[in-house]
Amino acid sequence: MKIAVLGGGLSSEREVSIASAYEIHDALIDKGHKVVFLDIYGGFNEETDKLDEIFTDKKRGSYEIAKMPPKASELKKNRVPSPDGFWGVNILTICKYADLVFLALHGAEGENGKVQAAFDLFGIRYTGTGYFGSVLALDKHCSKQIMVQNQIITPDWEILSKSNEYQLKRLKFPVVIKPVSEGSSIGVSIVKNQKELTSALTDAIQYGDCLIAEEYIIGKELSVGILNHQALPVIEILPKVGFFNYHNKYQSDGAEEICPAELPTDLTLQLQKTALKVHEILGLGTYSRIDFIYGKDKLIHCLEANTLPGMTSQSLFPKEAKARGNSFADLCDEIVRLTLLDEKYLNN
Repeated sequence: MKIAVLGGGLSSEREVSIASAYEIHDALIDKGHKVVFLDIYGGFNEETDKLDEIFTDKKRGSYEIAKMPPKASELKKNRVPSPDGFWGVNILTICKYADLVFLALHGAEGENGKVQAAFDLFGIRYTGTGYFGSVLALDKHCSKQIMVQNQIITPDWEILSKSNEYQLKRLKFPVVIKPVSEGSSIGVSIVKNQKELTSALTDAIQYGDCLIAEEYIIGKELSVGILNHQALPVIEILPKVGFFNYHNKYQSDGAEEICPAELPTDLTLQLQKTALKVHEILGLGTYSRIDFIYGKDKLIHCLEANTLPGMTSQSLFPKEAKARGNSFADLCDEIVRLTLLDEKYLNN
């Protein structure tokens, strides 16, 4: 099967995306597929008159994620203009020709539904969640509203206005400041006082104009992957310092991850049941990952849903699949197979 692995992009999660794409690319080659890695941002500048030959590249690579994320604004300044607008040179041509596009995009333009909607209009098959579920999940304000309406506990929150001094002065500390539509904990700060608030707002606003202030819950950091409408083993994250921020997620010395998490059976089942419910009420696709805090109040607090979770072999979702018995290559191949069995593609 001819598969285009699409990564990169213009979001602040660009480096995480490229790292995921490289590993997915190699895994699918190991499974016998014809694969090409495409970077939306960079385009594909080689000749495309013989499209079949593009999918025979077996070059392998790896990508080391930097300690700090790039600023999306800086990425956009350096982008080479393309006649296809957002899409780099030849990207759409190759995606249309592929049997399937494996989305390794993360954040902003990768997970906000725009790429998915465009692919739907072009009739391009792709992995992950459709455009509407992607919109709902990436927007934390929207997804948390839906959780509340469906009796799923999520930390209290409010949309922030940086210019509303009264609102900022009445915030109760500690509080979590985060952009509404970013992943990988980018722009997230745990704020303990008014002085720290100013710095946190300055940092977060770089990653989006809309911010939220969220209740800070002390407890265990947990995550549950969903694959083919079934919950994977629960994973517990134990940051070495602070919380599970960008550095602790992607640097080898950042955190310890235990899978399956050492939890009572009834709590494990409750987490898995809640994760599956979140997946379903947001209308998510073949796979996702749902993040939680199990608080000292003995309640499960849902933080957010990830429609395209990290897909390096060291990411949380593949580690959960591995605990179930799936190798990384098996997981990638299963996502391909399940995508092609999706009802929206069966008659195409």
